[in-house]
Amino acid sequence: MIAVVQRVTEAGVDVEATGYHASIGSGLCVLLGVEQGDTEEEARWMAGKLARLRIFRDDQDKMNRSVTDVEGELLLISQFTLAGNCDKGNRPSFVRAADPEQGEKLYDYVAALLDKEHGLPTRTGQFGAMMKVSLTNDGPVTLILSKRPV
Repeated sequence: MIAVVQRVTEAGVDVEATGYHASIGSGLCVLLGVEQGDTEEEARWMAGKLARLRIFRDDQDKMNRSVTDVEGELLLISQFTLAGNCDKGNRPSFVRAADPEQGEKLYDYVAALLDKEHGLPTRTGQFGAMMKVSLTNDGPVTLILSKRPV
């Protein structure tokens, strides 16, 4: 499982085909890719790491507070292209991406864990849809998290 995590002052997602819109204020915008072999174990690890990742400023202006500590929000967007391999040729290979059924199941599970287990207000995109994501990166702070199946 792989995630691109951005600390944001605001973020939103739109799906033109369905008229869907979701947005957050200050918090994290997370692009999440589910890979072959990922299980609920990787999803639990990812949700916990996102909830506890200390990348928000404290009173001494150090990155020492989590999104939970600052009572921020989270926008979770599915992004299978994070599993793309560009080592050979010029066209990415997506053979490492989980099949859509497993990908959606684990994406939904991460969202549910963030919301219910970690108490984070979590908005999502629409799995498998063409989406327009907008955000204002704060810092900028952008990190890549990955957890490979054991």
